[in-house]
Amino acid sequence: MNIEDAQLAVDSWIKEHGVRYFNELTNLAQLTEEVGEVARIIARRYGEQSEKESDKNKDLGEELADVVFVVLCLANQTGINLQEAFDKKMDLKTKRDHDRHHNNKKLK
Repeated sequence: MNIEDAQLAVDSWIKEHGVRYFNELTNLAQLTEEVGEVARIIARRYGEQSEKESDKNKDLGEELADVVFVVLCLANQTGINLQEAFDKKMDLKTKRDHDRHHNNKKLK
């Protein structure tokens, strides 16, 4: 599924299962919450913090999908074609950063 299809799928889900989109500020707060859950898993599983027993069964993929879902909601309700925006960003990063990372001594 490409990003445009994902945006349509989220919009259809909201129309079928939700009452409406949460407002943009509520979705921003929800996005922050979901990113926090991703950060918690990564900090404990891959970082230096110890992982609590209650966190060991947390699914990082599911939490990342929650982030994507809320981002798609925000794009839909603000009229952003995220496929176009992402393609444009990838083109920009490719042109801007191609040699930058190859020349970074810290990455060798």
